[in-house]
Amino acid sequence: QVQLVESGGGLVQAGGSLRLSCAASGRNFNRNYMGWFRQASGKEREFVASSSWSGGGTYYADSVKGRFTISRDNAKVYLQMSSLKPEDTAVYYCAASGGGITYGYHSPRSYNYWGQGTQVTVSS
Repeated sequence: QVQLVESGGGLVQAGGSLRLSCAASGRNFNRNYMGWFRQASGKEREFVASSSWSGGGTYYADSVKGRFTISRDNAKVYLQMSSLKPEDTAVYYCAASGGGITYGYHSPRSYNYWGQGTQVTVSS
């Protein structure tokens, strides 16, 4: 059974940093896309960052480019978040593709596996 388990969320002041972690089990994702999405209250889930495979290309939403960094290490994917803003407040989800990225790396539809989410709250 495939599981993605996120950790590292919490409450931080604007301008601060957090590092999210996602541990994958039940399958090898080394050659699959893994990424992070977020969903703020009352809004749709949106793309944050993605990594094509371990050691491959990385992609970011414009809103986080230069502030967030995605990285991978074997069965884990990380999201280092810096210069956090109140508008970064959301539940953050780890995701992994089961095969190809049919709908693009930015689309939730391209990802078959999801974690339970971890809350990130940025206070002003």
